[in-house]
Amino acid sequence: MSEKVSYKHGPQEKLGILLVNLGSPEAPTSSAVRKYLAQFLADPRVVETNRFIWWFALHGVILRIRPPRAAKSYKKVWNENGSPLIHHTRLQTQALQKKLEDRFRGHVIADMAMTYGKPSIKDGLEGLRKAGAHRLLILPLYPQYSATTTAAVFDQVTDVLQGWRWLPDLRMINQYHDHPKYIEALANSIKKQWSDCERKGNTPGDLLLFSFHGIPQRYVDNGDPYFCHCLKTARLVAEKLELKEDKWKVVFQSRFGREPWLEPYCSVTLQELPASGIKNVDIICPGFAADCLETLEEIQMENKELFVEAGGENFNYIPCLNEDKSHIDALCEILTAHMFGWPETMPNWDAGKLAVETNKSRQRAIDMGAKK
Repeated sequence: MSEKVSYKHGPQEKLGILLVNLGSPEAPTSSAVRKYLAQFLADPRVVETNRFIWWFALHGVILRIRPPRAAKSYKKVWNENGSPLIHHTRLQTQALQKKLEDRFRGHVIADMAMTYGKPSIKDGLEGLRKAGAHRLLILPLYPQYSATTTAAVFDQVTDVLQGWRWLPDLRMINQYHDHPKYIEALANSIKKQWSDCERKGNTPGDLLLFSFHGIPQRYVDNGDPYFCHCLKTARLVAEKLELKEDKWKVVFQSRFGREPWLEPYCSVTLQELPASGIKNVDIICPGFAADCLETLEEIQMENKELFVEAGGENFNYIPCLNEDKSHIDALCEILTAHMFGWPETMPNWDAGKLAVETNKSRQRAIDMGAKK
């Protein structure tokens, strides 16, 4: 059990929302990256293999070789705000908190957490509990479901709750890959990119690439729906933009290890496109809710360089939705839809009347001998 939390009569119950993203090292240093990767790559949801053999591979080889190289990559994207992923997720949480406060009159509170690193899921849940949240809604910021991401959040949430005596009402959003507001936000961000290119006199892409984080093909073969979710997201956005089939393509990035991952690979595709006559590309990463190492360094720097070296001319990276208003509106709609049935969403819910009844209930309990 976690530390003792005394039950008190009277405090007003709140609905707590926890936004969860992947995570980031605390600093762009080898030691911080090693600590982060040790937690991330030890998760059996992320690497599905024999645990005994993987432990020796991870601690004997990977954590000795990879951290210095990864630290150099993190330094390229680190700024005065620290980790871009942490920074954007914090801004998203603050924007959602304000929007939800206006909608639910202060009885919904939002916080953020990372699956790996800090702030941890445990800290986020404990913070919401201390703030009076008796109902919890978890939003993993992964539009397309995968056991490697969304299920990893579920595991950690339930691990924490196993130590709580009084469990909250709990709901979790597993995916929102085809939600109309999310699709609309992506389409609008692409239109904005095209409009900015036209205004500045730059060359727009001949092809729109949708780059999603890859997972091993074996995971999909074993039943993970991620591949289908990615394809549907891209198709719906392309339809929203009225693009012909030869004007867009789905690719997968960030492969690791020797086994086959989802194809086509982003880096290979970008190296092949110039030879086929496509020398101007637009690229967006719809699976990432916030810009991070994989978008800013891998796509915008590393993959752009591969494309140009192969003969490409214009590489237009379209930023993640981050804290854009249309993104916050979409997340708010997604969250609100999953709150239905809870008191705060009911038409006759009256915060003032509830406060009066709560105080009466507290006084009755005290009169009967309850602790103040």
